[in-house]
Amino acid sequence: MLDDLDGRILRQWQADPSLAPAELAARARVSVGQLARRQARLRAAGVVKGVAAVIDWAALGYAVEVSLRVTLDKTQGNAFDDFIVEARNVPEVIEIQTFLGRVDVRLSVIARDMSHYQHLYRSRILTLPHIADIEALMHVARIKSDPALPL
Repeated sequence: MLDDLDGRILRQWQADPSLAPAELAARARVSVGQLARRQARLRAAGVVKGVAAVIDWAALGYAVEVSLRVTLDKTQGNAFDDFIVEARNVPEVIEIQTFLGRVDVRLSVIARDMSHYQHLYRSRILTLPHIADIEALMHVARIKSDPALPL
């Protein structure tokens, strides 16, 4: 589906999404018109879902990150759906993942400090529906975080 030109465009675009079209075209070695057509095609095909600003939440005062591994009470018919609907309503939950296995859901939660986290945990997390078990993993360091694909 993707050819070499698409690969060049995507490599340059994901390396620096803020590039002006002329600069991106030059780095990908294509004309601006050809770049625009390829970008439109990549978006239409769903290869490129969007270009977003990446905000450093730590710079905004969120110093604590916790990964919560949740096992749900699956004897309840709508356990997954109910849990996910409610978890989405917690602004400090920045990621929700579901799994097959012992752990059903993982939540990434951010907080300003441990006091804020403790309040969130007691008032917003533990009140989420259908929790059978929950394990908290305190984030210590991010060793690698690279959303770029090896194109």
